[in-house]
Amino acid sequence: MLGTPVQHPPRDGITRLRWSKGGRLLATSWDATARIYDASGCCQATLRVGEAPILDGCLQDDATAFVGQLDGSVSRLDLITQQRIPIGQHADAVKCTEWLESKGLLATAGWDSTLRYWDPRAPPLSPAVLQVQLPGKAYSLSATNSHIIAATSGRHVHIYSLDRLDVLSQPPRESSLKYQTRCVAAFSGAPSFALGSVEGRVAMEVLDPAPSAQDAKYAFKCHRRNEAGTDVVFPVNCITYHPLFGTFATGGGDGVVNIWDGSNKKRLFQITGYPTSIASMAFSHSGDTLAVASSYMYEFGERQGGPPDEIYIRPVTEAEVKPKPRKAAA
Repeated sequence: MLGTPVQHPPRDGITRLRWSKGGRLLATSWDATARIYDASGCCQATLRVGEAPILDGCLQDDATAFVGQLDGSVSRLDLITQQRIPIGQHADAVKCTEWLESKGLLATAGWDSTLRYWDPRAPPLSPAVLQVQLPGKAYSLSATNSHIIAATSGRHVHIYSLDRLDVLSQPPRESSLKYQTRCVAAFSGAPSFALGSVEGRVAMEVLDPAPSAQDAKYAFKCHRRNEAGTDVVFPVNCITYHPLFGTFATGGGDGVVNIWDGSNKKRLFQITGYPTSIASMAFSHSGDTLAVASSYMYEFGERQGGPPDEIYIRPVTEAEVKPKPRKAAA
């Protein structure tokens, strides 16, 4: 039910999972490594990237990855030669990375409250192609084929068009959720995007800023359970969209993965029993596989011992992720 554990998982705090189009899985972590697995979970390479924890990573293709680190560095990784090539530097930790395929640029956002765009073909440590000021520390970043969405401290959400990376495509907005944003995810072609927060809620936000369109946004509770008569709330740590159907999965601090049909406001499937917090997830590009990182996110502070970090690779069936047709009204 959980999937098959990979060989040689990271040793400390998994931060991101990403699939390449060719079926290679990138895993980054606080142990300052970027690891590459094949679709069966066999570890193909372990690249140590200096000493600073890696907070995020993304893939350009099967041979090239990018990582952002706690010391503010941004690097390109050659997965064939296993070499690290410095790209640039933020003034503080780099929390988010996104490869913009249509632009040939790498987007990074950090705790220095900036969103920066890099040309990986430029000489090492060249200045960013473009730098945009954000209203607070970047917590999460998501890119589609038309927009890039930055979620920051203070519950701020900034939306940029890929046609004009330096100009907001609409007025700044605040999350409709009351508490700190943990993650944002968007799906190309969809009119909405999803925000997850520390309060165990997800908000479906509408891209169109028109008041009539905004009436369609909504929020719902998830990743909560009753323990001895008390409603315990767990943060929504990650959200990932299915590449074919536009449904999405949420992973929480309760070790549960929920798969949702946002258009019809329904939960399609639930996977329970992971050893600890779900830190990151990723659907493969074909949509038939889900990678899940089980890694404690310190929702309840420091703990001694506990389950080790694991990555599970799980086959996905259409019944778990495909929206069900609406029943005609009687």
